[in-house]
Amino acid sequence: LILVWALVVVWLGGTRAGDGIPNLVPTGDGWLALMGAALIGMLAGNLTNNMPPALLLLPEAAAAGPVTVLALLIGLNVGANLTAIGSLANLLWRQATPSDVSSWRTFHALGVVTTPLIVVLCTTVLWAWTSLVR
Repeated sequence: LILVWALVVVWLGGTRAGDGIPNLVPTGDGWLALMGAALIGMLAGNLTNNMPPALLLLPEAAAAGPVTVLALLIGLNVGANLTAIGSLANLLWRQATPSDVSSWRTFHALGVVTTPLIVVLCTTVLWAWTSLVR
């Protein structure tokens, strides 16, 4: 499944629809720009899976700078816990866990409550740290 998504992403990146991708990633290292990159990563990762958006968005984030890459990775990786399909790790965890330990309903209820807060917290720490270091 992930290989198919990767092939679709490569194909999409070469089409006219892929031409708009550079406009999706905010530039700059301010709090709003970093939060925008993290939230775009979180949204894109949960719509498909975190790997295809990583393949499409990371080259553009790299052009914006390393702090933008880190913010996008926060959204793509931490933010992927919002839905079951957000990360392959979520699917593998669910397959390995007995169904009486946790249900999809519990997983999604906890994800909706905790994931956005953790993404905002992590991105804010990233912004504060990079602001202090410079």
